[in-house]
Amino acid sequence: MAPAPEEAPATSGARPLLAIESLSKVYPGGTRALDGVSFAVRRPEVIAVIGSSGAGKSTLIRCINRLVEPTSGSVFLGETDIVRLGAKELRQARRRIGMIFQEFNLVDRLTVMENILSGRLGSVSFLASLTRRYPPADIANAYAMLDRVGLAGLHDSRADALSGGQRQRVGIGRALMQNPDLLLVDEPTASLDPKTARQIMRLIRALAEERATPALVNIHDVALAQGFADRIIGLKAGKVAFDGPTADLTPVVLTEIYGAENWSQTIRRESEEETAA
Repeated sequence: MAPAPEEAPATSGARPLLAIESLSKVYPGGTRALDGVSFAVRRPEVIAVIGSSGAGKSTLIRCINRLVEPTSGSVFLGETDIVRLGAKELRQARRRIGMIFQEFNLVDRLTVMENILSGRLGSVSFLASLTRRYPPADIANAYAMLDRVGLAGLHDSRADALSGGQRQRVGIGRALMQNPDLLLVDEPTASLDPKTARQIMRLIRALAEERATPALVNIHDVALAQGFADRIIGLKAGKVAFDGPTADLTPVVLTEIYGAENWSQTIRRESEEETAA
C-alpha cells in the first residue's frame, strides 16, 4: 500500500479513526487475555496482529466490536467509545465495522447472493430484512461485489457447496457490503491451503487499499503478515510487545514476541509472482 500523504496536525480533542486505550479482558477463573493494550489507527493501512496461541489476538479483535465484553479500558471509533454504548447504539456502531471470521459464519442453506446481501441487514427496514427484499441498488452492488471478490456466476450457488477459499471470499464481500469504516479480520487463512491463503490476503489488502479502509488482521502466519501488512502489532501474554512497520520485524523482535528460535527462514517477502487474486 502506498504511503499516505502527510497528515495535518491534529486539532485539540480530535481522535484517530480507532483508538484502543488500556484495554483489558479477564475471563471468569482469572485468565487475563488482554492487559492494558493501547494503540491507534490513524490512516488506511493493513495491520497484522501476531503472537503465540493464547497471546490475546482473537480476544482483541472481538473486544473492539464487543463480541467479547472488555473488562476495562476504551475502544474509540472516532469520538464514540464502543465499550460504553447501550444495545441500540452498539448496533449502530457495528454498522461501521466489517467483520471477517475464521469460520466464515455463512448461512449454509442460503445462496451466495443471499449471504452477500446479509451485509446490508443493518441498513434496511425490518420488513425488508425479514423478507430478504433488498433495494435494487443493493442488489446491483452485490453483483458488482461478487465480481470483485472473484465469485461472478456463483450467485445462485448454496454456501455449503463452496470451497473454503470461496466461502472466505463470500465473507469478505458480505463485510464490505456494509461500507465499513474499519475491517476486523480474525484468522482469515487458518483453514486454507498456502496458495489460497496468499490469494485471500492479497484480496483483503487490495480491497482495503481501494476503499481506503483500515484492516486489522489477526493472523498466525508471520510470512503472510510480513508479505501483506504495512504494520505489525505483536502481542505477548496480552500485552503489546511490538508495534511498528513491517520492515522492522527482525529476528530480535520475533524472539521478543514468540521466544528464542531460528527466525532466519521465517522473515521473507511473499513472492510477487503469485497469481493475483
